[in-house]
Amino acid sequence: MKKGSSITRVLDIVEAISTAKHPPTPLDLSIQLDIPKPSIHRLLQTLEQEGFVTYDTYGGYIIADRTCKMLMATWEQESRKVERLAILQKLSNQINETCGIAILKNNQMLYTDRVQTNWPLQIYLPVGSEVPLWCTSSGKLFLSYQPKNKRKNIVEHLPITQLTKNTITDPKLLEQNLEEIFNKKLGTDNEEFVAGMVACSVPIQKQDNIVACLYIHAPTIRRSLDDLLAFEPLLRHAAHELSKLIENEA
Repeated sequence: MKKGSSITRVLDIVEAISTAKHPPTPLDLSIQLDIPKPSIHRLLQTLEQEGFVTYDTYGGYIIADRTCKMLMATWEQESRKVERLAILQKLSNQINETCGIAILKNNQMLYTDRVQTNWPLQIYLPVGSEVPLWCTSSGKLFLSYQPKNKRKNIVEHLPITQLTKNTITDPKLLEQNLEEIFNKKLGTDNEEFVAGMVACSVPIQKQDNIVACLYIHAPTIRRSLDDLLAFEPLLRHAAHELSKLIENEA
């Protein structure tokens, strides 16, 4: 039996749920953490009551709002943010376009960090903007990482609306696009969210799990989608540096 205080066990449970590729069941957690089943059920019940975890409709536990807020507060700490912005600034200087980081927030993508290029013509999507999953490069990249059955269910229930003439609204076509994105680990937006804007994104990972997306976008009057895709090596290098920052925080 694993030795340790109740506090240690609680932290281990929250960490295990936060880093799991799929929502773990109480039995999964009991086996993984070597905690007796009665204790796991009791601790999970307490964590659920306090708003740290919640039971997912797919049969396991996921982190809840209170844990998300705590993680966001940690993400926003200045000592960590300055390192992320330094990496973004270098990338922006290399490609001469705007770049940033987006994370999943409920059923939208939230822009948390951003470095703007100096071109007079800009796409105004500031930090704090929340954008759809189904038509943005970061949103589609996050969706592509979901297990196929879960992804299919999400796509079928998303309030998909036609935002531009290029927005993919057919669930089957969107599923095909998401499969292509997952195979390449490269999200794309070919004027699907905003007419006259293209974007691409790559995953920022922790232990092979996607935790955020690094994106670049530009107006089509200046760059085509193919132009942006040519920066993929630089984008992936920057994403790797950002992933190392996250790993070092563990």
